[in-house]
Amino acid sequence: MSAAVAPANRLTKSVKAVAPSSYGAADIEVLEGLEAVRRRPSMYIGGVDNRGLHHLLWEVVDNCVDEFLAGHTDKIEVVLEKDGQAVRVRDWGRGIPVDDHPKYKRSALEVILTTLHAGGKFSDKNYARSGGLHGVGSSVVNALSSRMTAIVHRDGYEWVQHYKRGVPVGPVEREREFRGTGTEIVFRPDQQIFKQTRMNPEIIKTHLEDISYIHAGLHIKFTDEAKKETVEFVQPDGIKAYLDKLCKEGKRRFVHEEPFTAEKDDGSIKVELALRWTEATDEQVRSYVNGIRTHAGGTHESGLRAGILKAVRNYMSTHEKTVKGVTIGPEDIREGVTCILSAFHGDPMFQGQTKEKLNNPEMTAFVEGVVRQGVETWMNNNPSVADAVLARLVMAARARAASRAAAADVRGKSGGKKRGALPEKLLDCRGKEIEKNELFLVEGDSAGGTAAMGRDGVTQAVLPLRGKILNTEGLSTGKVLKNAEVKSVVEALGAGIGPNFDESRLRYGRIILLMDADSDGYHISTLLLTFFFRHMPRLVQSGKLFLAQPPLYRISVGNRTEYAMDDAAKEALLAEVPAGRKVEVLRFKGLGEMDSEQLRETTLDPDTRTLLRVDVESQFEADAAFTQLLGKDAGERYRLIMESASLADDLDL
Repeated sequence: MSAAVAPANRLTKSVKAVAPSSYGAADIEVLEGLEAVRRRPSMYIGGVDNRGLHHLLWEVVDNCVDEFLAGHTDKIEVVLEKDGQAVRVRDWGRGIPVDDHPKYKRSALEVILTTLHAGGKFSDKNYARSGGLHGVGSSVVNALSSRMTAIVHRDGYEWVQHYKRGVPVGPVEREREFRGTGTEIVFRPDQQIFKQTRMNPEIIKTHLEDISYIHAGLHIKFTDEAKKETVEFVQPDGIKAYLDKLCKEGKRRFVHEEPFTAEKDDGSIKVELALRWTEATDEQVRSYVNGIRTHAGGTHESGLRAGILKAVRNYMSTHEKTVKGVTIGPEDIREGVTCILSAFHGDPMFQGQTKEKLNNPEMTAFVEGVVRQGVETWMNNNPSVADAVLARLVMAARARAASRAAAADVRGKSGGKKRGALPEKLLDCRGKEIEKNELFLVEGDSAGGTAAMGRDGVTQAVLPLRGKILNTEGLSTGKVLKNAEVKSVVEALGAGIGPNFDESRLRYGRIILLMDADSDGYHISTLLLTFFFRHMPRLVQSGKLFLAQPPLYRISVGNRTEYAMDDAAKEALLAEVPAGRKVEVLRFKGLGEMDSEQLRETTLDPDTRTLLRVDVESQFEADAAFTQLLGKDAGERYRLIMESASLADDLDL
């Protein structure tokens, strides 16, 4: 859910001066083969964290799905081996070619798995629609795996080749006669690259089930050898069934039972969607392109939103559906919309190798046309459903107006200033450039005082918070603003709250949560994240919310002091200490144990600190997580604890 934006897993007080040096042709490096992938893995898989680890598997699975889209297989098998660190993925498609490539004079299998931008998907000759158009997926997985084996069934034989960190161990070998066709990839992520290499079977299972909905008729079999458990997924009803599943899992009550569905295929572009208005207070869209999840949306989602807006407004105008004293805005029309959007394009333009955003401009008009015409016709043909939807929109508009009035009332009582009175505890900064200014929300007055002494007074402001703030999950804006600590945060930011939130009025470019690195600190961070996710979602979406990463340990060896962010970093530092040297290890119990210089060096100084930016990959999953973890139903939390207990290596209770 978050991404590192600044350096430092370990920090040191000593700074070495760098002498001037010459810079010439001899200093230019040329990274050959897959060396560039191993040197800069984040460029290809987004990071070396848990998300990047699982992205390796998605790349291999996507290749199997491409065979399904091309009409050459209808089943995929994924096996997570007993240690959880190796995966086998098999399809029954055509099998990767193994004959020699005419240009490179090597097996095409070896060329594909050891060369970036090599594959059969750059033209529409073999794959009319594909997710793997960059030609780097399989080779990247190979480069970032300590071991990989490719097993190909074609031409009446089984062919095998082994690799070590992207380098072939030997040539492609013809093992035995074999009647079927297909490809099997077995890989083990490299511990030299990833922080941890044990894959999560629940993440895999969820992803594979999602794929089965997007590709109706595809059979997917998943086996977890550690649990000796096998599940199979096949969804003949496709995205309609997917929408029902997500609405029910998220406990989103329907405004209308039967969803709107549409499908259009003009040969080069195909769009499928299932849409329903619910009583939820947010809009949730899950989009895909050629079966690839587009977490960051793109032009297809822009077309969807524009189409919904125009369809509803056209219907209201045609049938003169207006309510006196109520102004229905775009946010009211989209509130509660829950949608699955799946698009297929012969030449998709993704933003980056991880394919999280679609950039094809023609997709906006295409999707907008499908949605506008389809939704308007659907409403015309189902007047009772249309009336229920319009009643939902009116309710949203009235609630939004009431919320704005409540927020205005709170601002009026706080002093009547244009931005509202600033909280008394706020230690503000002097900088005039908003984007450079930072607000640290700090746990407790003691830590707040330390942060105030260690900060840069020009660009860094500090607001101490007293204990655990209110759990704002499920609360209205009016109730939220009655809490003193939450009210202080709103006043300090100066941009309003809920529907009245105006990003242009923010007084800071970054809002940073600075809490103790213990269970209480994590709880306070979670409560604040809930508040921002529910009542200032635009702040999260714009990438302005961050988590500070204060160190857990201070390690002193002689006159040298270093800091470790976690136990693994501590052990790595201790392993480097020469035998016989005296070592002092201090575990910080809280921010109050650090002096201002230590806090500045490790956590406040942009040159040495680590920040985690808060990102929401999936509105559906984030919404469900907050509801489960902080909602009124304690039974949901109990169920989560019981199901996940076996995955916990350590508990801080």
